Amino acid sequence: MASSTSKTLIDFIHPAKRLKASSFPAVSAASCSRGLCSASKSPPRVVTVTNSVADDSSRSDFNKSVATSKRNLAVCSEKVAKAKAEGSCHVSLNELLVEESWLKALPGELQKPYFKTLSDFLERESKGPLIYPPQHLVFNALNTTPFDRVKAVIIGQVQTIRGYNYQEESSTSTNRRGTPGLLMNNNSHYHGPGQAVGLSFSVPEGEKLPSSLLNIFKELQKDVGCSIPRHGDLQKWAVQGVLLLNAVLTVRSKQPNSHAKKGWEQFTDAVIQSISQQKEGVVFLLWGRYAQEKSKLIDGNKHHILTAAHPSGLSAHRGFFNCRHFSQANQLLEQRGIPPIEWQL
Repeated sequence: MASSTSKTLIDFIHPAKRLKASSFPAVSAASCSRGLCSASKSPPRVVTVTNSVADDSSRSDFNKSVATSKRNLAVCSEKVAKAKAEGSCHVSLNELLVEESWLKALPGELQKPYFKTLSDFLERESKGPLIYPPQHLVFNALNTTPFDRVKAVIIGQVQTIRGYNYQEESSTSTNRRGTPGLLMNNNSHYHGPGQAVGLSFSVPEGEKLPSSLLNIFKELQKDVGCSIPRHGDLQKWAVQGVLLLNAVLTVRSKQPNSHAKKGWEQFTDAVIQSISQQKEGVVFLLWGRYAQEKSKLIDGNKHHILTAAHPSGLSAHRGFFNCRHFSQANQLLEQRGIPPIEWQL
């Protein structure tokens, strides 16, 4: 248990530092058409983005978030360990979402017939090939980022093998927003226990950076001056309030999309709708066709929706690079008096 925690959680806080000033066009929900925002053509405005962890109160909140994340992970790990000690290879799905704020935000969702069907399906699956991520990390995104702390959302398509939680867009995509086009997963040759982490786009330390994540880091470097890290563990973003949500939260080993259309999409849609209905001012970063289809679940009058091409190697040059979503997200948060996100890992 202890080793699992150390691999998936931040055990220290990086020293506070100030990011470089960034220039970008202002974007607001009011300027969106049907809630879908693109970069404004207005003259750029210079905004200094500071590290939210540098402020004492923000640092305290950050510490509390890390502690909550560790506690939730420990609870899930203990449940799985207890089940194994009792000779069972499966923990009921509704026992693995332990973050109370999400249980309150999703009243009755885990008791709906579709969720029971999904749980039964996963129980059957647990008797066959390996399932990723490990059970204690299935709801890692929600258990790490409490509902009341969500201030930005990045949506991935599926929880894929090796924890590479991203979609690749084929070269048949025809425009800068990635539509129309064929969405596919390009990581079926990667697999291994302990490698999936349950956070969209994130990979554990020690794993090679997939092209999508590397492109995200390149855009961050150009946008807000972040140095490109040597690892792809995005846990630091998650504990700051960036919900790294995959549409499908599990997958069968060596079989990408094997758990699609089994009920996960209905559940994660409910998660998105709960944020849209119960919160205000959340920044949704929707990259690629699949993520942008989720805009229909989001109230564009209450929230900010930023869209761009997917960051995969096949589509990043068609609108992801130079989208400046990271600085825009921080500007939008600061306009509401919300501490910006420290994107530097």
